[in-house]
Amino acid sequence: VQLQASGGGLVQAGGSLRLSCAASGRTFSSYGMGWFRQAPGKERVYVAAVSWSGDHSYHADSVKGRFTISRDNAKNTVYLQMNSLKPEDTAVYYCAASQKFSSWSDDYDFWGQGTQVTVSS
Repeated sequence: VQLQASGGGLVQAGGSLRLSCAASGRTFSSYGMGWFRQAPGKERVYVAAVSWSGDHSYHADSVKGRFTISRDNAKNTVYLQMNSLKPEDTAVYYCAASQKFSSWSDDYDFWGQGTQVTVSS
């Protein structure tokens, strides 16, 4: 599976962005998908995950109520809708694919290249 993330950019605090991650291959619907982020000088951390069917999802406490992960298997795409953005959300955001429904980065086999999100105060 090859993943291509897009949709990042510069936004003011309180604003919104929607990230997209397009996947190649016909097996996209068999993978759990996740979003992770890495801020400058910090480790990459989990943001959200969605099951292969899209019926189940969970979000890190830091983004719960503000971010929503979803997927469209017909389009081989997973999304991350980000609302009420804060400066501390500034990071490179990565999408990833796993044969599990997991929040652990070690469970993910395929990674996109990342897209930069910058939130100004």
